[in-house]
Amino acid sequence: MKKFADSLQKVQIAVGGLFLSIFLLAVVIQMVCRYLGIAAMWTEDVSMYSFIWAVFMGAGAMVHADAHFAFTSVSDMIKDRRAKRILHIVISLIMLVFSVLMCWYGAQVTRQFWHYKWINIPQFDRGPTWICMPLCGLTSAFYLVQHIVEDIGILVRGEEASC
Repeated sequence: MKKFADSLQKVQIAVGGLFLSIFLLAVVIQMVCRYLGIAAMWTEDVSMYSFIWAVFMGAGAMVHADAHFAFTSVSDMIKDRRAKRILHIVISLIMLVFSVLMCWYGAQVTRQFWHYKWINIPQFDRGPTWICMPLCGLTSAFYLVQHIVEDIGILVRGEEASC
C-alpha cells in the first residue's frame, strides 16, 4: 500500500505541476495579449481552472507527505512519542472526515456543473474542471487511512518511531 501511495503522490505532483505550468503560460499569454492590444478572453478561464487543479492536486499530495496546513503548537509541547502518535491519529481521523466530505460534495458539484459551459470557451463543459475536488478528497482519504493504519501498527508494536 505504501508503494502505491508513493506512486499516486508522484502522479498528483506531476499533474499539479502540469496545471501550474498551464496556469503560468496562460497568464503570460494574457499579459502579452493585453500589451499588444489583442483580446484573448479564454486565458481567464484557462488560468483560473488550471490553478484550481494545481491547488487540489498539490493539496492531496501534501496530505501524503504530512506537509499540509497544520497547527504544531500542541504537538510541539508533547514530549512523549506515544502521545504524539495518538494525537497524529486523532488529527488524521478529523482530516479523514473532511476528506470524505470533500469527495462526496465534490462529486455532487461535479455532477451539478457537468453540462455548464465555460464563459469564454462555450465549446467546453465545466464538469471536467471540477473533478479535481472529489479526486483530492478521495486520494486524501486514502493517504489518511494509510497514515492511521501505520500509526496504529507502530503503537501496537511499541516502536519508538518519531511522528
